[in-house]
Amino acid sequence: MKLNKHQREYKDSVEQEKIDLGRRPDWLKVRLPSGDNYREVLSMMRKSKLNTVCEEAKCPNLAECWNNRTATYMILGDTCTRTCGFCDVKTGKPTFLDWDEPNRVVQSVLDLGLKHVVITSVNRDELKDGGAAIFSKTVELIREKAPNCTIEILIPDFQGSEVAFEIIMKNPPDILNHNLETVKRLYHAVRPQADYQRSLDLIKWFKNKGLKTKSGIMVGIGEKTEEVLELMQDLKNSNCDIMTIGQYLQPTKTHLPVDRYVTLEEFAQYKNEGKNLGFLAVESGPLVRSSYHAEKHA
Repeated sequence: MKLNKHQREYKDSVEQEKIDLGRRPDWLKVRLPSGDNYREVLSMMRKSKLNTVCEEAKCPNLAECWNNRTATYMILGDTCTRTCGFCDVKTGKPTFLDWDEPNRVVQSVLDLGLKHVVITSVNRDELKDGGAAIFSKTVELIREKAPNCTIEILIPDFQGSEVAFEIIMKNPPDILNHNLETVKRLYHAVRPQADYQRSLDLIKWFKNKGLKTKSGIMVGIGEKTEEVLELMQDLKNSNCDIMTIGQYLQPTKTHLPVDRYVTLEEFAQYKNEGKNLGFLAVESGPLVRSSYHAEKHA
């Protein structure tokens, strides 16, 4: 991955400080994927030619979720148009839009017998609607074919396009998720093509349409505690209902380095702060990811 100016500056600053993280804490250790259900889910995904963020983002909860026969589908292909400093999804210029993808997703949902499904995507900034129509069609088909399955979609910002937002609302999900990922100060390094306020405005827009809203961030990527608390207040002011907070783990040596391993006590502090602010739910812990225990929130 080629880093931009801000990403290089961040990486250099961490390296210059010669931060010694020491051995990875025990609470960040996960078992290797295994088990009959894991193998069956993997086989189904390969057969249906579907991508999962579980694999693409190297999620530490893959073994647990797949053995529980749950997965987060990643639609709109496997190539992202953005260059976020934390993400291991392939970046580049997509060349294909697969309109059969929604059919394969819903068939997989049926095959797995899912009661709750999470659907996310890469960014497709080259598309006029950012891929919103594929999201909408996928939700529509799941409603039609699996009416008892609740649906969460984790969407990109669609560059703030209300036209794209309206397309999403033609077939609204049960939960609308959009991640802030990090504090405002670090956006140039962590999410160079995104905008902090634009993401907050997106969450507020969908909440005003009556949807249950959700957002997530990583910690241990250079933020300060007070910045996290400020972000939580910003999310609450934008009427966000649910929040997830997890430890950032560097996927490769070319990505942004880990600044620190956040303690269990600090994760507990964030959870308590979220409760005091009035969030409906806050999942806060080292291995928490955006769709972790998502079925509880529906």
